[in-house]
Amino acid sequence: MSSGFWGPLKPIDEARDESKRLRPTLSWPHLIALGVGAIVGTGIYTLTGVGADRAGPAVILAFAIAGAVCACAALAYAEMATLIPTAGSAYTYTYSVLGETLGWVVGWSLILEYSLACSTVAVGWSGYLVGWLQSAGIYLPTELLGGPHAGGIVNLPAVLVALAIAGLLIGGTKESATFNIILVIIKLTALAAFVMLALPAFQSENMTPFMPYGFTSHVENGAARGVMAAAAIVFFAFYGFDAVATSAEEARNPGRDLKIGIIGSMAACTIIYMAVAVAAIGAVDFRALAGSSEPLALVLRTLGHPFAAWAIAAAALVALPSVILVMMYGQSRIFFVMARDGLLPRSLSTVSPRTGSPVRITAITGVFVALVAGFFRLDEIAELANAGTLIAFIAVALCMMVLRKRAPELKRVFSCPAPYLVGSLAVLGCLYLLFSLPASTLERFALWNLAGLVFYFLYSRSRSLLARKG
Repeated sequence: MSSGFWGPLKPIDEARDESKRLRPTLSWPHLIALGVGAIVGTGIYTLTGVGADRAGPAVILAFAIAGAVCACAALAYAEMATLIPTAGSAYTYTYSVLGETLGWVVGWSLILEYSLACSTVAVGWSGYLVGWLQSAGIYLPTELLGGPHAGGIVNLPAVLVALAIAGLLIGGTKESATFNIILVIIKLTALAAFVMLALPAFQSENMTPFMPYGFTSHVENGAARGVMAAAAIVFFAFYGFDAVATSAEEARNPGRDLKIGIIGSMAACTIIYMAVAVAAIGAVDFRALAGSSEPLALVLRTLGHPFAAWAIAAAALVALPSVILVMMYGQSRIFFVMARDGLLPRSLSTVSPRTGSPVRITAITGVFVALVAGFFRLDEIAELANAGTLIAFIAVALCMMVLRKRAPELKRVFSCPAPYLVGSLAVLGCLYLLFSLPASTLERFALWNLAGLVFYFLYSRSRSLLARKG
């Protein structure tokens, strides 16, 4: 067993018990749909307005910058995912390259990314559903629409959608991924319809001044302004492609399918986001969009398309469950691999002989997400998901560069171009965005990881399979 400064290193080509391997059932269309399903969610429906408030028409540039940072991380992910085609994503790469302790920190951080994102989106879906029903004259008891913090008992729609998605995942990975393709097609069709309706109303005067608040991030009248301030926000509309990397062990042809899935989903989403931003900002004055919680529907209503605005809201209802599905899928796989490595109870790494999926850990993940969504206030802790994501991106870029130096002879099915430049840009870009988060979020993130390290040293370290082998 090899070891580094941060603990034992998991062998890259480690042989595994076939009874605890996930079944390879996914092809590249499934993987692209997983990536697009995770990325294209609430962000494109809401963050166009938030970004416009911070950067004006230059929100288009903010989307491009955020996409470029994520593209650098995606290239690093593609190399690492094809080099180490096993489940676990950033956790597994860090464990294999930097050591068990840092691997644990990344895995613990990913719990924030996936679990809190799932719960937040479930609550968001509940809000869309309630608004949809009320527009049809259907009113549900307020006690069942919010937790104790909102004067209710439980957010029942959020609980039900989380449990329904968990049930779908338990039914089988391929079936879930195929259903996700259908959801992705529906929401991409809706966004394409938005662009086709809004783009003919494009007026060049709406694009001037293009950069009213400048490029750098600064505070103006008590609010963050500038292109980079907007980029720090709209970045969070992009993350989710890393969920594709968690499917590495379930890809039929990982060498081909993973790079297509990761890079393809990122490229598709960047183009989609920029097209939607150009259509929205070009059709109406950006000040009308600033701060709107439903900017796309607002644009269509302004242009005299009330039915299309209604349909866009309906598409949001379709979009959100696909995000929950992919995020819950990623979370269950992270838990599964950590259990398989002995860092969490080994009994959680049981795989169903019928479906080839980790039924027990998926069910636990679903219940956990449902409880958080049903009872807890998420507005102050949702940004923790973003902190976890950025740590994972930084770790993967570092792993890619370290492995290029340490083991240049390894056969790389996909080689990241200009690896040290791309890796450095990913690390620096993510660090900038990480420290753009509120100080209170960073404090909570530090406390979360401190608790995680206590658990690791008291329980996981002595039960690690690598520690026992050593």
